[in-house]
Amino acid sequence: MSDNMSPDSEAEMRRRRFLASLAGTGVASSLAGCSLLEAESDASTTSLADDQARELAERFAPTLYFDEAEPWLPTDPRDYETTRDGESVVDGFAAFDGYTEAYDEEPPSPTLFYHAVSYEESSLAVVQFWYYSAFDQFTTNFHWHDWEVLHVFVDTDTDEPQLYVASSHSGRVPNNEFLDPDPERTPRILSELGSHSSALSVNDAEDQFDRLPLDGDLADITNSALEGLGDLAELPIAYGLPRDEGSRLPYVVPELDGQPVYDHDRLPAVEREDLVAEELTVRSFDALDSLPTDLPERETGLVFAHEGRDEDADVEYELVPSADAEHITAFTGPQLSFEFAVPQFAEDAIASHISTAGVPWEQPRYDAPAADISDPNHRAALAERYDAIGDAAAANTVVADVAAAVSNDDAPDGEGVATESLGLEAVALLESEPDALPTFRGLAVSRGVPEGDHRLTVNAAGAAPHAETVSVADDDDGPTAAGVEGKVPLVARESATKLEVDTEGTDAELTDLAVEDDFAGRLYDAPLSGPDAVYVHRGGAYTTEVRDADDEVGAFRTNPGEESRVRIEEPRTGKTPLAEYLADVAAETSAAVAAAADDDDDSDDDTPSGGAGGDGGGGGSAGVEGLVNALNAVAEAARRAAERADAGNGEGANRSLETVQQRLETVASRLEEARGELPESLGRAVGHRLEQSRRRSEQARAAEKL
Repeated sequence: MSDNMSPDSEAEMRRRRFLASLAGTGVASSLAGCSLLEAESDASTTSLADDQARELAERFAPTLYFDEAEPWLPTDPRDYETTRDGESVVDGFAAFDGYTEAYDEEPPSPTLFYHAVSYEESSLAVVQFWYYSAFDQFTTNFHWHDWEVLHVFVDTDTDEPQLYVASSHSGRVPNNEFLDPDPERTPRILSELGSHSSALSVNDAEDQFDRLPLDGDLADITNSALEGLGDLAELPIAYGLPRDEGSRLPYVVPELDGQPVYDHDRLPAVEREDLVAEELTVRSFDALDSLPTDLPERETGLVFAHEGRDEDADVEYELVPSADAEHITAFTGPQLSFEFAVPQFAEDAIASHISTAGVPWEQPRYDAPAADISDPNHRAALAERYDAIGDAAAANTVVADVAAAVSNDDAPDGEGVATESLGLEAVALLESEPDALPTFRGLAVSRGVPEGDHRLTVNAAGAAPHAETVSVADDDDGPTAAGVEGKVPLVARESATKLEVDTEGTDAELTDLAVEDDFAGRLYDAPLSGPDAVYVHRGGAYTTEVRDADDEVGAFRTNPGEESRVRIEEPRTGKTPLAEYLADVAAETSAAVAAAADDDDDSDDDTPSGGAGGDGGGGGSAGVEGLVNALNAVAEAARRAAERADAGNGEGANRSLETVQQRLETVASRLEEARGELPESLGRAVGHRLEQSRRRSEQARAAEKL
């Protein structure tokens, strides 16, 4: 520390330097995340003396802000402990029912537990605040018992806090963290409804979470961003508090033995109104045909503060050493189910995934709190200051930016889609992992993913599920982006068509599957190892592409219309399917242009807008007629190319494909002549298909496989 700088000034300078450095953080460090077990080893810890632990606990005891709809507030699990086989346990039924029965206007036994350790041969200490809820009800998960924790890293020489780490949903989801917090400000926690995930509040907006700095104030987190991924490049990656950031978040009713938990005979005190409110709840994700739009945003309810602190709090909680509860050996309860739709070729499978945090004093982070630091820059900052903290290690991260596929207003009706914000938080699951992960601001992030292939599935209330294989490499090149450049579009069930690709009977060893829409571009791109399926919006016009082990390509045209299911059988690669595709697209486009001309002739206007009239080719002006004829000529040449390729005449097929390419340039000229005489949306569609056809004709000529 500088001789002429106060501790407060030094802390402020460090905070500003760190915030400034975030903008320049490189991909390798800011994207890797950090697994609980992969960082360099930290020094061992020892428990602080009782008086020192109590002093730190009272100084940093957080103020907690709860949602007005929160049913399960911090309480003392010792009220519900029983003896089983000579050991103290807390039974889920007893805690849930007992807490509900005891809650009469005032929440029962408001309690926070603290645990304090210091790193050996270091001035770095950590005081943890553990808080227990009798139940967890969320959109991705629900379970008996819920423990959350806030870690406060403190330098005992300077008496300054170094880092806040507020626990998120699991070790896979980035925690909410803040480096160099103001030592004069009491830590504040914004608890998420139902799940109790802890967001930080360190700025002047006491009961509001701000991911980014606003009006000159600090953001509530200093987590680093996902650089190099488009719109995500400046977004600090932490779970945050979605409903406080404007997202809709549907909750699900937990079931046990096939019935809602409030109907279970072992929960006599529990009624429907004792769970998360109905206006925030859906019966199940697949019970809705459209995305819910009327879910309320977060509103602050009760505020908890440490007893004796001069704050305007609704509830004062008792601060208790966690050692007083360490005699409890287990928190028990039967497995609760969570249905998760997984799109497959033959059927939609259902997988059950549920998780709990476990007993705090049996977790590695209880005595090794640095294991819970999820941002690599934060760990690196502590490692630079304290030899007791090991450097962050690179860990594989999978990222998916979940969006919505909707009808495109710029496309002809039923012939194009667009992607936009989903506006609803979804659930992501790597089927090789036990935890279903909630999205935040539409973003799913899973840290510490093992190298290899993983099946990623994304669900949202009222949407058809999405599933794909993601291949994770064990290197430092940054995150694995799922979907197409990280974007995964979902489709409302009412608008979804299941596109099936039946690979049975195909000679080629197919390795990849992609789906493109005329207007939205590529929407799906993933490895293919057998029959597969993907849900698409039935208002789109699609090109389905397959690729084989020899890097040969096949393309197929799909216009779902009102079909709920379409199938591509025995997809091939090489010149034949590509030429057939070119013929299909040209014929489809010719028919659409001719139909538009006929519609214009049947209207009250005698002459199409901007045109000079004309006849032939199904009606319309000379410009439109010329475009129709040019498209028909492409279709004719492409069919001839397909026939020759299918007959084994590669040289003849290439001559026909050269003719196709020449005629596509004629289409381009005729399109420019006819644009003023076509509906704008159709003109755009023809332009998109022309570009697609040029690309596919090049692939067809380059193909070695017939």
